Amino acid sequence: MAYSAAIRRVTEFLGLKRSVVYLFCLTLLMLTGEKLWDRFLPKYLEGIGATTLIIGALGFLQNILSAFWSLPGGYMADKLGHRRSFLLFNLMAIAGYLIAIFFTNWIAVFIGMIFFSAWSAISLPASMSLIAKSLDSSKTAMGISMHAIVRRIPMAIGPIAGGVLITSYGLITGIKAAFIISLIFCVLGMLLQLFSKDTSATVYQPIHPLALWRQMDVRLKNLLVSDILIRFCEQIPYVFVVIWCLDVIKVSPERFGLLTAIEMITAALIYIPVASFSDRTERKPFVVITFIFFTVFPVILFFSKSFPALIIAFIIRGLKEFGEPTRKAIILDLCPKEAKARGYGLYYFVRDFIVSFAAFLGGFIWKLNPAFNLFTAAAFGVVGTLVFVVYGKGTDVKK
Repeated sequence: MAYSAAIRRVTEFLGLKRSVVYLFCLTLLMLTGEKLWDRFLPKYLEGIGATTLIIGALGFLQNILSAFWSLPGGYMADKLGHRRSFLLFNLMAIAGYLIAIFFTNWIAVFIGMIFFSAWSAISLPASMSLIAKSLDSSKTAMGISMHAIVRRIPMAIGPIAGGVLITSYGLITGIKAAFIISLIFCVLGMLLQLFSKDTSATVYQPIHPLALWRQMDVRLKNLLVSDILIRFCEQIPYVFVVIWCLDVIKVSPERFGLLTAIEMITAALIYIPVASFSDRTERKPFVVITFIFFTVFPVILFFSKSFPALIIAFIIRGLKEFGEPTRKAIILDLCPKEAKARGYGLYYFVRDFIVSFAAFLGGFIWKLNPAFNLFTAAAFGVVGTLVFVVYGKGTDVKK
């Protein structure tokens, strides 16, 4: 009895309700496949003949897809329910992987990415609204943090396994093998969804995106402005981090996978304690600290000229997740109750559409000078942090 009571207290503390656990399992499957190849995709494009500007366009495409899919993803989740929308998202990912597997050129990769690389973006509003519906507001940040921890598990092990595949079979064949494994995990994810229960019970109320934008809380719009600037800081050098590490510092693919694992483990270790405090205290300071870590990473990366120095840089990169669940909790708190998935999707649609141009700009800047790329990113981070310090607001929390 005491053991059962202890287990119950732990699951309640962590927000592990049945519907949320199913979501975590699906996320684990999908992202494990995706992260086998995700960090190596710029190098794969380089290996099949893509130019620097095309590699820069990869970051642009990833962000524009994230923006494009976030809004319909939120609308589909509110209208179809979580279970049916996730099944649809998995079918889309399977179609994308088939294209990337059977064709070996950057155009096929870009076409495939319209479907498979959009899974995280299109499913995120559904995931966040499911967590918000399954847990009360005093556990929202904890539920988001647990979701983030689950996401970091494949982010940690995926690049290591992907690096082994590349080393064992070569760049092209290794990435192709990763695509095939990802497709298999998509199918397993669909089978898992057959046993899950749809938690969406509210009556769907049509709301035009423009009307939803007008309803958006001013505090959420202030957060959005600073978040856009911070994502410019992240995305300007994002697709070139792997090239910096492999081509400039000369680390191996396995070591780069290890660096990514260090980043994800660092993030996972801070999620639960931060979420516990975030659900009981003012949320703004957590977001400010996160923005500071975003800002300093490109500077630290520039001065990292050895593998031990890169370890420190990637620990800093992991610490930028310090207040990310808190930021997402603020978004959910401020979205309309009857349209949380749509409100969340609209936020990400606006943010990622604008930020997509940062990654494209990053390709031009990198071609001029990699150092200029990194310090330009840091400058955006400074501005974004100051904007949130001055104009940003948190949300009221339940004691």
